[in-house]
Amino acid sequence: MAITLDTIAELSGGRLSQGADASVRVSAVGINAQELPERGLFAAVPGTRTHGATYARESSAAAILTDAEGERILTDRCELRPFIVVEDVRAILGTVASAVHGHPSHDMTLFGVTGTSGKTTTSYLLEAGLLAAGHSVGVIGTNGTRINGEPVPTQLTTPEAPVLQEVLARMRANGVTHVVMEVSSHAIALGRIVGTEFDVAGFTNLSQDHLDFHDTMEEYFATKARFFRPGSPIRAGRSVICVDDEFGQKLSRLAGPAAVTVSTGSRPASVTVGETEIGAAGLQRFDVRIDGRDITCEVPLPGRFNVANAALALTMAATAGEDPKIVAGGLRDVVVPGRMQNIDRGQDFLAVVDYAHKPAAVSAVLKTLRSQAEGRIGIVLGAGGDRDTAKRPLMGAAAARAADLVVVTDDNPRSEDPGAIRAAMLQGARDAVRERKSAGKKKRVADIREIGSREDAIRAAVEWARAGDAIIIAGKGHETGQLVGDVRHPFDDAECLTRAIDDRLRVEAETEEQA
Repeated sequence: MAITLDTIAELSGGRLSQGADASVRVSAVGINAQELPERGLFAAVPGTRTHGATYARESSAAAILTDAEGERILTDRCELRPFIVVEDVRAILGTVASAVHGHPSHDMTLFGVTGTSGKTTTSYLLEAGLLAAGHSVGVIGTNGTRINGEPVPTQLTTPEAPVLQEVLARMRANGVTHVVMEVSSHAIALGRIVGTEFDVAGFTNLSQDHLDFHDTMEEYFATKARFFRPGSPIRAGRSVICVDDEFGQKLSRLAGPAAVTVSTGSRPASVTVGETEIGAAGLQRFDVRIDGRDITCEVPLPGRFNVANAALALTMAATAGEDPKIVAGGLRDVVVPGRMQNIDRGQDFLAVVDYAHKPAAVSAVLKTLRSQAEGRIGIVLGAGGDRDTAKRPLMGAAAARAADLVVVTDDNPRSEDPGAIRAAMLQGARDAVRERKSAGKKKRVADIREIGSREDAIRAAVEWARAGDAIIIAGKGHETGQLVGDVRHPFDDAECLTRAIDDRLRVEAETEEQA
């Protein structure tokens, strides 16, 4: 599809540069100058260091969309191509990109899942339920993008607005009828979902994270709330909110009486969950009371938080008009890479990989393991560099309060000193141990270790485990690389854990033969 610059100027409220040909048509839009085709529209946005307009000469795009500062740069460089000047490029970029691609979200049913933890798992559960209902489903999220089952890797939970609209258009062209999308707070704050019409928005929970981007928890919450608040230009058509935490309760009040609420506890809500039966390998069976019906769900994921994720996914589908009984039938066999992923090589202890990288998530996964393991609990944990520094001691403390072994290691240090990151986590862990001792809680005091090499840390936990114990490798989950400086080194927690267990089993077998 292609639209004229005149149409774009009208949509964006922008001003065409003097002498610009309003009839010029563009069929693509993007912020990467070098990737745009000749009929593209280069969106020159201000950056943290350099304005995008300085890269205009590297683009073969037919026209440029920019702001007043970008106009000055383009004029000084004698730019001859037409350009449109707007007040804030990012604020209208999604609307423009949607128009260029023929408003793809209008032709599909879109579900947006937001919150701190559980977005990816809820998305997988919703995808499985919609597939069981016979729909063609696309997914956009942390684990990448899938179009009719074909993976299309992405580096952002929610892609930049032009990429998002392009992906949605591709999904539509491939016959996708329903799309499930993780919506991050960055995506909301940076306008990535502007121009996208969501039919149903779902909220999981909120806990400390991304305070390197948001100044306070209040700001973090307010950003999420824009997806649900009446009058917001990005508000979804309908809202489904889990009210298990205080932020969900607050959000349900802001969203208004039309919002559907979900509770897995005693709190009153539109949708409630009954008692949970726990079966083999963490399978959970429970009833969800929705629209006066008790719908039985079976989910092969341990943890009470996954009961909440499943109930939210089921309710979102039902809110969009799906039969919840049919949707529930698709949940039993769902597999979520790196989310409470059980690594079973025949060992006599439980070994799990999970993405938990926030204090509340660390506490939740350890609580889950404690309820399922007969013996001790061990955790391998690190924190990412160039991210929220305040959560590091809190993560260490959460681990030390709930685990018997805490191995502090490297995550993705990025540009930071890995030792400094570990030190902050170790401080929190050791403070928590001292608090337990001073309170007289000496029955279980965590063994705190520091091992910088993530592989060595994982192997140490495997060697530590005895029959009936449980270990969890936390923080990276599905990721297949470790970012040190500007270099991404291949690293997969699940693969590393598998190798460590296999090596231990082989040594044990050889020792037994020699005996």
